[in-house]
Amino acid sequence: MLSESAFYDVLRQALWAATMVSAPILAVALAVGLIIGLFQALTSIQELTLTFVPKLLAIVGVFWVSMDFMTATLVALFQTQLVPLLAGG
Repeated sequence: MLSESAFYDVLRQALWAATMVSAPILAVALAVGLIIGLFQALTSIQELTLTFVPKLLAIVGVFWVSMDFMTATLVALFQTQLVPLLAGG
């Protein structure tokens, strides 16, 4: 049976891995949204697709570039934490 401290340790490391994996995408989405919002405020253009399309393209680009980092982070989490836990405790 899994002890409470081991459970919380695995949960903490999984949440940290989720934070590290999502941070690049969220940071770029925030930056692009802020830049487009400032551009819209300065030019008084209120087009909805002007915020959606550049943000989507930036997110897809960052996802493509950081896919290796995300995969390595998740594989390391599974190999060091979850697989040994499931295999033998």
